[in-house]
Amino acid sequence: MGSKEQARQVVTHFMDVFSGGDAAATTALMTDDATWWVAGTTQLSGLYDKEAFAKLLGSVNDVCTGPIKLMPKEWTIDGDRIAVETESLAHTKTGRTYNNHYHFLFLLRDGKVAGVREYLDTMHTESVFFAP
Repeated sequence: MGSKEQARQVVTHFMDVFSGGDAAATTALMTDDATWWVAGTTQLSGLYDKEAFAKLLGSVNDVCTGPIKLMPKEWTIDGDRIAVETESLAHTKTGRTYNNHYHFLFLLRDGKVAGVREYLDTMHTESVFFAP
């Protein structure tokens, strides 16, 4: 991919576009064979291909008053593997606040996101999005 700064710019741009809430624009920054894996046993957990991930983004955006804003905090970059501690913020239409903390592992290829492994507070996710 090139320099650490280039890798950081790709992931920063991806998170900025993600934070804008446009699923099509977000997935356009991914390779055709990209995957997104969400840790845990929540209703959102599992492995998604690019198309399924776009649908997931759309469904999450449907329950929020705006997109989930991702705020990267700490970075570790090793070639095309970028680990970034991240905080999120969103508000649901039911009045709940989604403020989660993540560890993302991004895998880049040819300047695009080829894979993501998402580790997060699954109990918080369930309580905000799925609790009655």
